[in-house]
Amino acid sequence: MKSFVLPLFVALFSFYSCAQNASKESTLTWYTDVSLASKAAVKENKPMLLFFTGSDWCGWCHRLQREVFNTPAFTNWASQDVILVELDFPRNKVQPQNIKDQNQLLQQQFQVQGYPTVWFVNVVKEGDNFNFQALKSSGYMAGGPDVWITNAKSIIQGGK
Repeated sequence: MKSFVLPLFVALFSFYSCAQNASKESTLTWYTDVSLASKAAVKENKPMLLFFTGSDWCGWCHRLQREVFNTPAFTNWASQDVILVELDFPRNKVQPQNIKDQNQLLQQQFQVQGYPTVWFVNVVKEGDNFNFQALKSSGYMAGGPDVWITNAKSIIQGGK
C-alpha cells in the first residue's frame, strides 16, 4: 500500500504545482496607485488602460470583467500592450483615503459619469511629473474579447 500512496501523492502534488504555475502565468497586474502605474508605463513605453469601476455593485463592470478582462485573449493582449489601472468606486469596500482621493480626482479629470468606463492614455514624463495624454474612452461592448480588443487597438493606434 505504501508504494501506491507515495507515487499517487507525488503525481497529485506535481499536477497541483503545474496548475498553480499556469494560473500565475496568466494573471495580470492591475495597479491601483496611478503614480506606480505611470512609472511602469514610461519605463515600458506602453499606454495605460484606466478602468473606472464599481467593484462591489456595478453589474456591467462585472460583465466586462467576466466577458473580456478575465479571458486568455485579453490577458495575452494586455500583458504585452498596456499597463492596467483599476480605479474603483466601491459602495461597501473600504479603501485607503489616498486611493479614494486619487480616484475621485481622475474621475473628475476624465469626466467619468457612468461605469464601466475605460480610458486609454499615453503617459508623458515632464521633469518629476507625469502627464496624461487622453486618447479615447470605451466601456462594455457586446461581442466578447476579440471585438473589445480590436476597438482598444484602434484607440491606441490612433494615439501614436
